[in-house]
Amino acid sequence: MKAYFWPSAVLLGMAVVTIVAQDDLKVDCGRDSVTLRWGAAQSQMDTSLLRLGGCYPSSISAGEAMFQVEFSDCNFSRLVTGDTLMYMNELIYMSGPKAQLKSFSHPVVCAYERPADWAPRMFDPVFHTYGEGDLVFHMELMKDDFSGPHLSREYPLGSFIRISAAVEQMVHQPLLLLLEECVATTTPELQSEGPVHPIITNKGCLVASKNSNSKFEPRQKTSEIRLSLQAFKFAVGKEVYIHCNLLAWDPSGLDTSKKACHYVKGHGWALLDDPYHSTLCGCCDSSCEPWRTSGIASGKHGSTQSAVLIGPLVITDNSLA
Repeated sequence: MKAYFWPSAVLLGMAVVTIVAQDDLKVDCGRDSVTLRWGAAQSQMDTSLLRLGGCYPSSISAGEAMFQVEFSDCNFSRLVTGDTLMYMNELIYMSGPKAQLKSFSHPVVCAYERPADWAPRMFDPVFHTYGEGDLVFHMELMKDDFSGPHLSREYPLGSFIRISAAVEQMVHQPLLLLLEECVATTTPELQSEGPVHPIITNKGCLVASKNSNSKFEPRQKTSEIRLSLQAFKFAVGKEVYIHCNLLAWDPSGLDTSKKACHYVKGHGWALLDDPYHSTLCGCCDSSCEPWRTSGIASGKHGSTQSAVLIGPLVITDNSLA
C-alpha cells in the first residue's frame, strides 16, 4: 500500500513558502532548488535507503534524512500548465525483501506562479539534450574521499580502488555519464588474446559487485560517475590497466542498454540513478537488449567514448610476503 502526499509551494518574487506535508516531512521549495527533510516515524526505517529521484540523501543523522538538490538534478521533470510552473519528482524508500517496512514512494511537487514573461526556450538545458558541442571524457584514480588524485598506484588485495569518470560538456546540454563496459587487463591496449577480468558488462552492470563490496557511489552531478572497486585477485603483483567505454546520454533516456546498476546484498540489482525503477537491471544476470522508452524522439541523444584508465596500477597480496 502506498501513501501519497502532494506538497506544493508558490514562489512570488523572491519569497519562498515552506509547506509541512506530514509530521515526517518538511519541504522547502527554493527558486531553483528544493530542500527536503524526512524524520523517520517508524523505528524500523533505515533512512539511508531513501532516494529523491535518483539522488541519495545529502546527509543522514539521528533517524533523519535531508536532501538539498537543484531541479537540474535527481531526474526532476517540469510541467507548465496555465499560470503554474511545476517541478515534480518522487521520494522513494527502497527496503529489502524481508524488511518489516515495505518499499513506498511519495510524489514531491514544487509549484510556482508562472512568470508573465516566461516562454519556452528553443532548447532546455536542464531536461533535453539535443544541443551540439564537443564532449571531453576523463577517468582518474582518486583518493578514498574523492578529493583529489590517488598518489600511489599500489592497492592491497581487498582495499578499494576509487575511480572517477567525468565528461566536460562545453556548450552541450547536461548529459548523464554512464560506464558501459570496463575490463582489467595486463596491457595498455586491448588485445584479442591474453587475460581479461570483467568489471562492468552487459551495458552498465557492475558484475564485480556480486562477489565483492564494489559499488557505484552516489552521484554529485550528472556529468560524473564514481566507482569504488574492491581490489580483486587478478594479475596480483603485475601491472594492471582498466579499459572502459564511457557513454554520455540523455538523463531521461535510461533503458536496459543505458544504465548504471550494482548488486546490493540482500536486495538484488539496483539502478543507481532511480532505484524505484531497478527493473531495468533485471537483465544483468542474462542479456541486456535495448528497448526504446516512451518520449524519446529520434536523433542524437549522446555520445560514446572509449577510454583507458591511466595506469598501470598494481594489486598486492600481503599474505604472499
